[in-house]
Amino acid sequence: MTEKDAMPLKVKCPTCRKETEWENNRHRPFCSDRCQLIDLGAWTNERYRIPSDEFEPADRDDDDEEVR
Repeated sequence: MTEKDAMPLKVKCPTCRKETEWENNRHRPFCSDRCQLIDLGAWTNERYRIPSDEFEPADRDDDDEEVR
């Protein structure tokens, strides 16, 4: 069986779950521009989060130090 004879790889769109081809899909892993934008909007609205330890900014402020 050659590569041309193999069935094209299909994946489910993470947004709408529609089956879509992986190869030659400019939106992959999404099925469309719409699903890509929905996912991007979810990230910008902070619906998705990556778990981490609490972030504590440093008390040091280099910009405000006087030059001596």
